[in-house]
Amino acid sequence: MSWFRKIAAACIVPLASIGQAEQIGEVDVDWIGNDIIIEAFEDPKVPGVTCFVSYFERGVIDRLQKGNWFEDPSNSAISCQQTGQVDVTDIPRGSGGEAVFSERRSIVLKSLKVTRVFDEARQALIYISHGQNLQDGSAKMAISTVVLSSQ
Repeated sequence: MSWFRKIAAACIVPLASIGQAEQIGEVDVDWIGNDIIIEAFEDPKVPGVTCFVSYFERGVIDRLQKGNWFEDPSNSAISCQQTGQVDVTDIPRGSGGEAVFSERRSIVLKSLKVTRVFDEARQALIYISHGQNLQDGSAKMAISTVVLSSQ
């Protein structure tokens, strides 16, 4: 884990109802220290579903070259899998879904979020990873589905 990520993590108070991620991989993408981080988290309200999120983390040299020390891109990818017996009893059924994961991508204004939406008609959980910015929304997103077996 990079020194910048350790400092940023120490400054962030985790939200109690949102899942915590475990870093499972770090892939170097260039010689200046930029990485792709891979994290896994279990859906806090749906036992049996694990999501894997990857995102870009800027290195020190990139931060020196481009300025903007305290911000990473909000690009991400997601894949969610059934990893056990799934129970959807305690989740909201509305079309707006529910936030299940959040991680800051800047000190104050930008974060990477994962929102879960339940498609009851198709018995599927839809997970969307997206950036959220206080001022300017982002069209960068990725989607993953977990189809529930007959329950």
